[in-house]
Amino acid sequence: MNTLTVTEVLGAVNTLPSLSAVVLDLLVAIDQPDVDIDLVARKVALDPALTARALRLANSSFYGMPRQITTMPDAVAVLGLSSVRNLATTTALMGALAQPDPGAVDPQAFWRHAIGTALCARSLASHGATQQDQAYIAGLLHDIGRLVLATRFSGHYQAVLALRSATDCYLLDAERACLGLDHALVGAALAQHWKFPQAICLAVAQHHAGDVPDLQPLTQVVHLADALAHALGFSGDDDELVPLVADATVLGLGLDRQQLINTCADAERQFEAVCSVLMP
Repeated sequence: MNTLTVTEVLGAVNTLPSLSAVVLDLLVAIDQPDVDIDLVARKVALDPALTARALRLANSSFYGMPRQITTMPDAVAVLGLSSVRNLATTTALMGALAQPDPGAVDPQAFWRHAIGTALCARSLASHGATQQDQAYIAGLLHDIGRLVLATRFSGHYQAVLALRSATDCYLLDAERACLGLDHALVGAALAQHWKFPQAICLAVAQHHAGDVPDLQPLTQVVHLADALAHALGFSGDDDELVPLVADATVLGLGLDRQQLINTCADAERQFEAVCSVLMP
């Protein structure tokens, strides 16, 4: 099977739909310096999928509310603007791409790993390396290029998986061998198409390049979070390999062993509750 050209892939990316206009409008409202909580609640209520998830999350055991939350203003008050922003972004991403061919990507395993990486990235960022919300979104997006390849180039991607299975190599190496490019490049192109900030696009593009000199802290956070999420087995895939973490990343972030242990514990504590709300 022939390798893909960057032009072919970028052409496919540029035909993908934009993110939900309702969600994008909501994110703009949240980011206003004089944010109006009631306005945010009304905008959340315009998206049925987001409304359902917000109410499920507000009523989950994670928040432990003594009474049932039934209105969006109450849900927004319980969750806080940061959680509403992350929930809105996650809902938009999950609804933006068609379901991939199950033979190319297991969507359950994919999104479980994405959510786990996002939680690890947010916890790592809490130590001061970068903004926590930005880290969550970059972690959620980091592998999105795999979905593009699996939905638009399913036959090519099944060949990638066959090579990975036959040689027990890293998925990235199998992609480069079969396709002549990798999911990080494709994911960064999609992040740009969706108009995410440049720092997030760069983190997606370089999340496997932890040993490159002078990486931005957000990229280092996502590089490490991806490895931690694989090590913790969030995807449920028994065959997944844990990518190597570049020494430069750990040194650059200045994290000690206890902080890494706390990051893993924090992500594990939240993971199942978040997945129960977000996963179909």
